Amino acid sequence: MSQGQPRRPQPQAEADQGDQKNQEPIKYGHLFNVQGELANKPIAPQDAAMMQTAETEVLGQTQKGGTAAVMQAAATRNEQAGLVGHNDITDIAGEQGVSVSETDVPGRRIITEAVAGQVVGQYVQATPVQTAQVGVVQQSAITIGEALEATAHTAGNKPVDQSDAAAIQAAEVRATGSNVIIPGGLAATAQSAAAHNAAVYHDDEKIKLNEVLTGATAKLPADKAVSRQDAEGVVSAELRNNPNVATHPGGVAASMAAAARLNQNVNV
Repeated sequence: MSQGQPRRPQPQAEADQGDQKNQEPIKYGHLFNVQGELANKPIAPQDAAMMQTAETEVLGQTQKGGTAAVMQAAATRNEQAGLVGHNDITDIAGEQGVSVSETDVPGRRIITEAVAGQVVGQYVQATPVQTAQVGVVQQSAITIGEALEATAHTAGNKPVDQSDAAAIQAAEVRATGSNVIIPGGLAATAQSAAAHNAAVYHDDEKIKLNEVLTGATAKLPADKAVSRQDAEGVVSAELRNNPNVATHPGGVAASMAAAARLNQNVNV
């Protein structure tokens, strides 16, 4: 019997090779609600490593099932498929970085994670609130003013547009119980900011959300805990006034919706 003749690849091996060639990497847009250039970028191992480091620095450890864990799983898949290298880093993530920030409100800590300035994860941890009576701990509901203040942290650098102004107005109406726009109030300030920004070309000259919403609770003449109906009203207002019929990640509607979900656990 002759020896040394090359063996023909098995059909399954040929199929596997073809699948590997045609395989698409897992991109940010596949897993997170992000837009633009970032959405089309594959998740790279060093992106995940940066997020793990950021989570550890802020939270003390990486979160089980959290953003860093999801990114690490995707990056590992991409590396195993030969679509990215172990030391690869996405250019936009390397240039603009990743961040993990926290906003404290009574009874809650809002954690926001971002890549290249776009929110890729947001969740809330309960924290005890000590009352005057020693040993009694209660959880307090998040108010509309506190949800707006959280937005100043999660999307503070976003220029105010008409969808933001409409959402802020809806939130103010829900907080005060009045449809009258308060002169110099949050809604009036947001509307003025949106009108100003519409006439300005450069983003660095536009008024940002944090300039309008910082200290929102003190600027409201009345406040209340966020309910599911409040959140739905604000989300609807933001959607109606956005040309893309979408809410902004970490924006006013998103913060209100997150607060409403959390308040369901404290029987609001």
